[in-house]
Amino acid sequence: MSNDEFRAALSRLAAGVVLVTAEEPPLEDHGRGEDVGMTATAFMSVSLDPPLVMVSLRNDSRMDDLLAEQPLWAVSVLTEGQRQVAARFAMKNRISDRLLFEDVPCTRGEISGAPLVGGALATLECRTEQRVPAGDHMLVIGRVLSASLPDADGEPLTYFKGRYRRLG
Repeated sequence: MSNDEFRAALSRLAAGVVLVTAEEPPLEDHGRGEDVGMTATAFMSVSLDPPLVMVSLRNDSRMDDLLAEQPLWAVSVLTEGQRQVAARFAMKNRISDRLLFEDVPCTRGEISGAPLVGGALATLECRTEQRVPAGDHMLVIGRVLSASLPDADGEPLTYFKGRYRRLG
């Protein structure tokens, strides 16, 4: 089986779209570190008791490197109206995320310090419990420390056949 065959088969599985965020520790003792964000479709609930979620990160990606050191992170479940946010944070080979966050309305998580996207369907703040190597990815399992529903009535953004889609 080729990579293309595998990718084509799994593109038939619709997935929700989330933005995973974390605050990079500051270089100095005072001030804030840089915010980092990454669009993910490989995200799922793992356990209710304790509340655990999992995200799959490409090995050696900026988010993988950051979450290896920063145990606190956040997830914003994106709405169909946040397609541009998803596309922006899915860009590869970017140097800095500072400009990507510039006009995205966010609040800062009280526990994680990570950006939470305004108007998201749901937001979660997490602490890494376990990191599991899996091929060319790292599975990061996080304990959910807080959850909120900023836009509980919105419709989810989904990803199917290589494109962002509306549900229904």
